[in-house]
Amino acid sequence: MNKVYYLASCDTCRKIIKALPKDNNLVFHDIKQDPISVEELAEMRLLAGSYEALFSKKAQLYKSLDLKNKSLNEEDYKKYLLQHYTFLSRPVFLINDKIFIGNSQQNILQVMKAFANV
Repeated sequence: MNKVYYLASCDTCRKIIKALPKDNNLVFHDIKQDPISVEELAEMRLLAGSYEALFSKKAQLYKSLDLKNKSLNEEDYKKYLLQHYTFLSRPVFLINDKIFIGNSQQNILQVMKAFANV
């Protein structure tokens, strides 16, 4: 199942989703309205290789909690990802058992290529 984890209130996420092919057959998961489950996060971690790869260090909470000055381990990243949606680097696409994390131009190009191969 192809899926995108996104934030409906995020302009960047909305812009990326709007640019996707219309017949994308994606399941849309708004992480604010429906928080990520332990199982969903475990699936993402398996594909990403680590919880840290899914973690956004750009989040305002990251700065306000002064996490950059703390030594975080994988369990810490997991805890914060489950605790608050803002810590997920978004959007996260799961397409054909591959994961695409974040909104970099390179990542979005890879997402578009993945849709061409669906």
